[in-house]
Amino acid sequence: MTEGGQGHARGTPWALSSLAGAVIQTHIHVAHTAHTQFAVLGPVTVVIDGRRHRIPRAQTRGLLALMLLNLGRRISREGVIEAMWAGAPPSTARSQVHNAVTVIRGHLADLGAPDVLDSGPSGYELLVEPEQVDAARFDDGVRLAHDAAARGDHKEAVRLLRGALDLWTGEPLADATGAFVGAARARLVERRLTAVEDLADLELDLGRAEAVAAEIAPLVDAHPMRERLRVRQMTALYRSGRQVEALQSYRLYRNLLAEYEGLDPGREIAELERMILRADPVPAAAPVPAEPAPAAPALLPPDIPDFTGRDGPAGELHHLLTAGRPSSALAVAGVAGMGGVGKTTLAVHVAHLAAGAYPDGQLYANLRGAEAVALDPGDVLARFLRALGVDARAIPNDPVGRAEMYRTRLAGHRVLVVLDNAASEEQVRPLLPGAASCAVLVTSRARLTGVEGARWIDLDVFARAEAVRLFGRVAGEERVAAEPDEAAEIVRLCGGLPLAVRVAGARLTARPTWRLSHLSRMLRDERRRLDRLATGDLEVRASLALSYEGLKGEAKRLFRRLGRFDTPDFPAWLAGAVLEESADAAGLLESLVDAQLVAVSGVDAAGQIRYRFHDLVRLYARERADVEDPPGDRLEVLGGGFGGWLAIAERMAARVPGPCYAAISGSAHRPPVEMPPDDVEPLDWFDAERSALLSAVRQACAADLDEIAFDLAGCLEKYFDIRGMYGDWSATNRLVLAACRRSGNLLGEAVMLRGLIDVVTWNSTPDEGDATTRFHADAFKLLDMFDQLGERRGMSDAAVMCSWALTARGAQAQALAYGERALRLAGETGHLGGQARAHVALAVARAETRDVTEAIGHLDAALAAARALGNPRYETAVLQFLGIAYREAGELETSARMLGESLAISRRYRDVYTEVLTMVALSRLYLRHGDPRAREAAEASLALGREFNMSHHVADALGALGEVELAGGRPEQAVSYLEQSVAIWRKRGWLSFLATALYVLGQAYEASGDQPAADRVRGEAARILASLDTGR
Repeated sequence: MTEGGQGHARGTPWALSSLAGAVIQTHIHVAHTAHTQFAVLGPVTVVIDGRRHRIPRAQTRGLLALMLLNLGRRISREGVIEAMWAGAPPSTARSQVHNAVTVIRGHLADLGAPDVLDSGPSGYELLVEPEQVDAARFDDGVRLAHDAAARGDHKEAVRLLRGALDLWTGEPLADATGAFVGAARARLVERRLTAVEDLADLELDLGRAEAVAAEIAPLVDAHPMRERLRVRQMTALYRSGRQVEALQSYRLYRNLLAEYEGLDPGREIAELERMILRADPVPAAAPVPAEPAPAAPALLPPDIPDFTGRDGPAGELHHLLTAGRPSSALAVAGVAGMGGVGKTTLAVHVAHLAAGAYPDGQLYANLRGAEAVALDPGDVLARFLRALGVDARAIPNDPVGRAEMYRTRLAGHRVLVVLDNAASEEQVRPLLPGAASCAVLVTSRARLTGVEGARWIDLDVFARAEAVRLFGRVAGEERVAAEPDEAAEIVRLCGGLPLAVRVAGARLTARPTWRLSHLSRMLRDERRRLDRLATGDLEVRASLALSYEGLKGEAKRLFRRLGRFDTPDFPAWLAGAVLEESADAAGLLESLVDAQLVAVSGVDAAGQIRYRFHDLVRLYARERADVEDPPGDRLEVLGGGFGGWLAIAERMAARVPGPCYAAISGSAHRPPVEMPPDDVEPLDWFDAERSALLSAVRQACAADLDEIAFDLAGCLEKYFDIRGMYGDWSATNRLVLAACRRSGNLLGEAVMLRGLIDVVTWNSTPDEGDATTRFHADAFKLLDMFDQLGERRGMSDAAVMCSWALTARGAQAQALAYGERALRLAGETGHLGGQARAHVALAVARAETRDVTEAIGHLDAALAAARALGNPRYETAVLQFLGIAYREAGELETSARMLGESLAISRRYRDVYTEVLTMVALSRLYLRHGDPRAREAAEASLALGREFNMSHHVADALGALGEVELAGGRPEQAVSYLEQSVAIWRKRGWLSFLATALYVLGQAYEASGDQPAADRVRGEAARILASLDTGR
């Protein structure tokens, strides 16, 4: 039977008439309903009957927005990838696009618009009308308003423009991501601003100047350099009798333009200013003599000559301290980050850039906040007062008096104050000027959120390119150019931490005979890496020790324990899992964040806050753990943390539909942990924890924690399957199987082998050899292993695999016997999933003997079992087989209905494997009807099969394309496709599939005039068929 497979009911042919194919959409067309609307002028949403629905994940919303902004155009897959990643796509870009398309299609189907997204080999397109998209309706409203204005109907034009602008609900594409989003957002904002300006002109013509002045003010503040908008503001203010404010607006604009662009205002706005002056001249006020000022202090340290990178943070800080500073309040900007990340370097560099805006001086103090004893703010005030010209004898003794004198001296002056390495809000507050004319730049390892009005920037480590650039400036550009790969490796081993990169470069500078490869080899030794990242007074370990020594005892212990884990990031509950006796694990974790020893990496798809270590910080934590904790602590900590992940993973895996295996687990400890809320989707949780779980499995294997390893890997199997992560699945099971074998853990070895058989049989490449022979050997080995263990549910699962393997080898009578054995074992053990699997295996074996009626009976039983289990993914596989069976029985309408249901479910769950196979079956159905969609379907299934390395599907799809070409009277093209299909089937070793492909290839040879070749391959097909044991 199959265009299907064994794990989800995967793999085997439905006798000679079963070839392959694929399809883009079901035969049943459901038109999208007119009540479906789409919004991009704000958050990207689908609007149904006035209710807004949000597609999950920012990147998926970005893809939806891309299609909404390109209505009427089909965007190729390559075009989507370029738009989403701008020339730097990840290796998984194609699968990410496919998954996003599947999610969009599934959500639209759930909302009543199943056929809106059209996809195929040529690309993607949303089949919606422009009036269904708010951006298109906005453009249409603006166009109609212009038409009304041209007719002289200004009131109607105002009504239309206001209606168009009312469609905006916020920043366009607010919750979407993708490389194209920034430019697209800018274009949309430009269209909105132009409409606002047009509306202002119309309102001014209607005599509504006061309303225009009020409405346009916030937009002018948001876009201070937009001249056309400011002209409308000045005009509205002037016509409202507010000439002074109109001129103030002009002068502010002129100053901004001169400072940032070096330009003069345009002709229109300059003429407007002159008109306002002529209409209501205001005499200039007599200047107030200024109080003599002391010599301007200049306490900034020298700027860093090899300052590198940080363009974004530097630009943002410079803006906050200059053009973006508030006019009526003190500007306070802050930089937070871990030790060694370059906070001081950045602050000093930005202070030098902004110094020109503060002609009355720059004050600087290193507050030594990370050291054991921080500077007293009273001492810093005394130093600042002396720098401001106050005689030391006049400085008050008490801190309050010093702070009052400090603020008095700064009043009316423009002074920049840099407070470096601050410890707390209490240390900073006395050092803040009272004058809005001043500004303050603070650096600290923690965000000092209690400093009123401060705008904070979190400084992260360098990206690789920035780190390599800094390394080259310190070590020498020519040395980096000579060994670029080694330079990249060195900055990777430094974790991009600027201090570490600078130290590494300095070490090379001091040793001109060293090659970069020598230093990279030295740094690869994790035990000595921190030792080697020290030179002179620069030392990474010392910088980290300052933060560590500032922690309290339990926080230190948590830091050391969390550092034991290799995982790239982790959720908050891990702190509680490794400190079971602590009631305030969450608070202790936040203290690590405040100390910049642990960073918040964001909120994951499951809604969990995630945390991460810098690589060098993790090494430091392990150093401290090895020194301070007892020897057996490591395995206890790892067991507790991995057990916590296991406890949640088991709960989540039970809710993931999959191949109906028996849930066989080991004896690993599952500590009590806080479970995710019930509304967290299991797949979202696995998406969020994938990297952590894979890391946990690898580390558990390395630590000989095989019970935890095989249980964790078992929980991942259905997730890997539904997401099409076959490489991860195969690699994980092989790793754990080897660990279980080393430890003599037969149960773990058997469970891992069961999943491994599934993934490598159906998803291996042709280069991996005869899949059928390997399948047969492994299935019987698995049966023997579960038999030794007395695990009868596992025996049922293995017997199903034996039945499939025998069917593939053409031994149908034995296949039926093992299928019956599997059914009996599953029934005796109450293994309902095993019964469903056994019925499918029996159906496939029956189909090979052309007993379609018996096959349908088994499939009906399998469908009932899958639905009783509440397992929609196995249901979709069974529906797929039923669709094929009814097609073979000549009941084409029933076949189409079954296949349509299967396709809808597989797409809803992003089950690529079943989706492709169902599309194969639908392709054949289309071909029987002469439906031209058969070709497009086969091409799409071939593309997906190749993308996900599904050689079984690729061979099938190639055969389907051959059939399409043959039916279309193009035998030469058919021969090309069918020869490729035959070559794959020979390597896979599935006899009935091979015979089928050979038979159709013979037809293609004959049609192309090559009778000898036709006779040869038909003869081979006949010999294969004669060798099959049909059991009759």
